[in-house]
Amino acid sequence: MLDIGHPKDVNLFKNVILRLQEKGHEIQIFARAKENTRKMLAEYGFDYKLSRHYRSMSGKAFGILVNDILLYKHARKFRPDIFVSPGSPYSAHVSRLIGKPHIAFSDTEIAGIVTKLTLPFTDKIYTSTSFYLDLGPKHEKFDGYCELAYLHPKYFTPKKEAIRKYHLKENYIILRLSALASNHDLHATGFGFKTEEELKKYLHEIGKYGQIILFSETSHWQTITDYQIEIDSRDLHDLLYYSKLYIGEGASMASEAAILGVPSIYVSNTQRGYLNELEQKYGLVYNIIERDIALKKAIDILGNEKIRDEWSFRRETMLREKIDVVCFIVDTIEKYAKEGFQ
Repeated sequence: MLDIGHPKDVNLFKNVILRLQEKGHEIQIFARAKENTRKMLAEYGFDYKLSRHYRSMSGKAFGILVNDILLYKHARKFRPDIFVSPGSPYSAHVSRLIGKPHIAFSDTEIAGIVTKLTLPFTDKIYTSTSFYLDLGPKHEKFDGYCELAYLHPKYFTPKKEAIRKYHLKENYIILRLSALASNHDLHATGFGFKTEEELKKYLHEIGKYGQIILFSETSHWQTITDYQIEIDSRDLHDLLYYSKLYIGEGASMASEAAILGVPSIYVSNTQRGYLNELEQKYGLVYNIIERDIALKKAIDILGNEKIRDEWSFRRETMLREKIDVVCFIVDTIEKYAKEGFQ
C-alpha cells in the first residue's frame, strides 16, 4: 500500500510502481485529494483511493484521525504486505494497527511535525546521504537523490516538442512562486513580494534576458496570471530541461532543475540537505536567502553564454557518483515485504 500526498511523491514512485507491477506485485495507492496529485495519478493511469486534503494547520491536525480511519478501512480490505510512503503519519499509524511493516523515503529535514508523528510507528526511514539530521536507529541513508528516481537519463528523455507545443521562444526562464502553506513552511520566507509592483519590477529585470514562464501556487495578482501558462504536468520536466534558468521558492523544482543540468537558484531562508550538497559538492544550484542577491546571481548566469556547458559537465559528475534510486527502492520494498523486520 503506497501513500502519496504531494505531486512530487507521484514522480518519486511512478517508476517504482511500474517496476513492481512488472514483477507481479499488486499496489493500492492512497492519495490526498490535492488537484495536481489527482491529475498526475490519472495522467499516468494509476488507480487510487482518495483521502481528504486539509489546508489549515487545525484541519491537518483533525485530518490525522479522519485519514487514519479511512486508510485503516482500505487496508483491512486490501490486506497489504507492506506500507510505503514518503513519510506519512497515516501509513505509519495504520501499519502498526494492521501489524505490517512501514518504510518511508523522505528528503525534507524541516518536516518536523510530520516526522514526530511518523517516526515512532515506522520500521525504517530512508534518506539521501545529504540529509543533515540524524533520526536515530531507524534511519538509514542511500547515496542518491529522490529526483533521480524520475529524472535520471535512464528514466527521463526530454522532448523538445514541448517548446513548440506551448509556443515558447528558445530562450526562456522559469520562475516559481510558492504559497508557503505546507506544514514545513511555518517559518519559511522566499521572495517576499509585498506589492504587485515589486513583482513587476523583478520580472522586468529578468525578462531582459528571455521570456519568463511563471509557475505559482497563488494567482492573487493580475501580473501572475499574465505570465502563467497552463501545461500538462507530464510536460513540466521537458520545459524545465530546455530552460535557461530556474529561479524560485520551490525546493523540489530547484533540485529538479539542478539534476537536469539547468542553472538553478533556490530563494528561501529554509535549507534542504540535498540542495546544500548540490551546491557545495557539485555546484549545480545556488541557495540564496535575499531576493536582490538572487536577482544579481540570475543576471550573472543569464549573461554567461557557456553556462549550460559548465552545468552539463557538473551534472555528469553527479550522475556518475549516485546510485539507481528506483532499483534501491524496489529492492528495499521487496526485501521487507517478504522477510519483514528481524
